[in-house]
Amino acid sequence: MQDDSLISLRDKVVAAFQAEFNAQPEVVITAPGRVNIIGEHTDYNEGFVLPAAINRQVVLAASKRRDRLVHVRALDFDDAVEFSLDDRQRQAVSRWSNYQRGVAWALESEGYSLPGMNMALTSDVPIGSGLSSSAAIELATCAAFQELGGLVLDGVRRALICQKAENEFVGMHCGIMDQYIISLGKENHALLIDCRDLGYQLVPLWACGRCATSRPPCLRNAREASRRMCASAAGTWSAKTSAHWMPCRRCSKAKWKRWEPC
Repeated sequence: MQDDSLISLRDKVVAAFQAEFNAQPEVVITAPGRVNIIGEHTDYNEGFVLPAAINRQVVLAASKRRDRLVHVRALDFDDAVEFSLDDRQRQAVSRWSNYQRGVAWALESEGYSLPGMNMALTSDVPIGSGLSSSAAIELATCAAFQELGGLVLDGVRRALICQKAENEFVGMHCGIMDQYIISLGKENHALLIDCRDLGYQLVPLWACGRCATSRPPCLRNAREASRRMCASAAGTWSAKTSAHWMPCRRCSKAKWKRWEPC
């Protein structure tokens, strides 16, 4: 069942698309933000996480072009960019567009042929709040290319391609959690993810509620600092023990009992 906020976002983005391109969009795609119930800094350390999608969304309207250009109107930044699929350089200006460029780059680097596209997008996922607005943008963009280009992608493949875009193009070294839950989640369910073998299982939620966040807007820098702290601690451990760091899940019970480095 669609709530009023989603209907309002859809109406807003469709109207903006019509104004920008003088046409109706061929597809309208939504991708939710997420919260994480259990597991922090474990998705990129081969641990377990339990995220769930929320009722905050990215909404994207799109249509196919006949050339290799991608024109993007971002309502929340009051900005627009155009780039060629043959020239997907990372940009220092209009950096928000690196997510669209990155997804296009990741798809074509995996052998997919993409059509040009006109798109407009908006969102009520707060930026920098820890609710994965960037991953939602990536998954919405990937789904638009999939629908308009007739690409064969399952949910896991779609998530991995979007993670590659964020890691290798945007430059954020995230784990798989955000992309997995947005691509594979289900209403009224959390998603238990084993970040070592990428297995997952839907877990029913006994109750639903609205989530709010008061995290500061400098989250990206804070998360990068946490990753650096983990790497520094691992390096110190290795230097003192002459051992190579690895996730605790790889340690045997015997090594744990003897308190030996893994």
